[in-house]
Amino acid sequence: MTNQDKTMEFMQIAMKYIPEAKEQLEEAGIELTMDLIQPFMEIFTKVMNEAYELGKADSQKE
Repeated sequence: MTNQDKTMEFMQIAMKYIPEAKEQLEEAGIELTMDLIQPFMEIFTKVMNEAYELGKADSQKE
């Protein structure tokens, strides 16, 4: 799986939870827009890539 494939898969996972996040943010008085979410999606992608690599390394140890 290429990095681009992983990134697309991670983004699909994130998009599944966007409505829930949007609802919680709006309840806190924060309006969620695509401009506001972009930096967080980049952080999410970094976190998911690191988690993927950690899981991959763990599976290779066994």
